[in-house]
Amino acid sequence: MDLQEIRSLANRVQQNVENVVVGKHEIVESLLIALISRGHVLLEDVPGTGKTLLTKALAKSLNCVSKRVQFTPDLLPSDLTGINFYNQKSGAFEFRAGPVFTNLLLADEINRATPRTQSSLLECMEERQVTIDGETTLLDQPFLVLATQNPVETQGTFPLPEAQLDRFLFKLHMGYPSTSEGVSILRRFQTSNPLDALLPVATKEEIVQAQQSFTTVTVDDAVLLYLLRIVESTREDAEVEIGVSPRGSQALLRAVQVRACLRGRTFVTPDDIKALAVQVLAHRLVIKQVVRRRGVSGEDIIRRILDQVPVPTEEAIGE
Repeated sequence: MDLQEIRSLANRVQQNVENVVVGKHEIVESLLIALISRGHVLLEDVPGTGKTLLTKALAKSLNCVSKRVQFTPDLLPSDLTGINFYNQKSGAFEFRAGPVFTNLLLADEINRATPRTQSSLLECMEERQVTIDGETTLLDQPFLVLATQNPVETQGTFPLPEAQLDRFLFKLHMGYPSTSEGVSILRRFQTSNPLDALLPVATKEEIVQAQQSFTTVTVDDAVLLYLLRIVESTREDAEVEIGVSPRGSQALLRAVQVRACLRGRTFVTPDDIKALAVQVLAHRLVIKQVVRRRGVSGEDIIRRILDQVPVPTEEAIGE
């Protein structure tokens, strides 16, 4: 699949999803970037903003299987990954697959589950496989985890550890709709649910092909150095305890390659990096406690770093 075909595929899916989801163009595009770059998405927002609807619309547009899991404190790892159970009729153990065996997994309120259950997703998200009783089973492709999270100050939550956060490509915020968008939502859903009439516009095979082809987007040495300087600045920042890992820099590179492709370009520009740096890097920072008490967020630090790191000129990029 060439880059123009990837862009055409993404445009079809985006337009189809937006027949159901109102006013979330950038969020839908971010989901497509995550899907094509083999990343995962963490949504932190209040209930009722359309997270489940968005997941179902994306799954139907791709003709994929989607499953939803409500995370609670009593949820066990085996409730996600599956379990080997003894079948008395056959006299043998049989594997009962858990909900992670899907294409799009909506992990609702992921930070309400215990750390043990949260960690059961690590192998699924990184290696796209599940190991149970010493046997490893590959997950179907494509595989996207869309997790929602309550604000950490909400009672009864277990904040995601750094290793878990590092597995998410993006951390996004849905936000409330504007007044005009609210009117459109009411009109669209007044008589029927448009999700019921949504038809597929792509296939799983096309997504897998796109995942294998987007890396042909070129990245100039000057742009690559610009990306690395941003990442390295997070490790040297006085307000940061632990900066962005090499996994984070690789994630940002894949994301900007897909963004460039969706913009109709065969090369990455510094603007691609500036557009996605906050979404990709901010949640990976471990900020010093005294700094957090002042109300400084990871987003604030990444934006400050973007203002400080010199942007390569066109002459430098062309050399």
